[in-house]
Amino acid sequence: MRKHSWFLVPALVLSVSAALIAQNKPTIKQVPPSRTNASSGAEMYRTYCAVCHGMDGKGKGPASPALKVQATDLTVMAKNNGGKFPELKVYNSIRGEVGVAAHGSKDMPIWGDVFRDLGRGDSSETSLRLRNLTKHIESMQTK
Repeated sequence: MRKHSWFLVPALVLSVSAALIAQNKPTIKQVPPSRTNASSGAEMYRTYCAVCHGMDGKGKGPASPALKVQATDLTVMAKNNGGKFPELKVYNSIRGEVGVAAHGSKDMPIWGDVFRDLGRGDSSETSLRLRNLTKHIESMQTK
């Protein structure tokens, strides 16, 4: 069941976002996630994260009104951590190893499974995706 449910959450987020914008009524459609370049953290961010966190990373993406928990402002993570970007925490949150309320329970890690499926189980591609997305989020930190 878990193996084939990787597309449900990204599809839900994208569908809810589109529905809110189009008619203010959520409809859920199941669609596979878009393919992205594993070496481009920026492209992955735009494709997978911006719908909730916003293009600027401040947590105000088009799907944010539909979330039960406000999306994190990704631009202040270092500031909120004594000036040091919490790289391992971010990496593990994306991977699904750290419980993030808006991402679902630890029993349902979202992006780690999606990235594994996009890479057809290639652990080096999955790690590359996780690392590059983490680095992109690090580059968004306010100075």
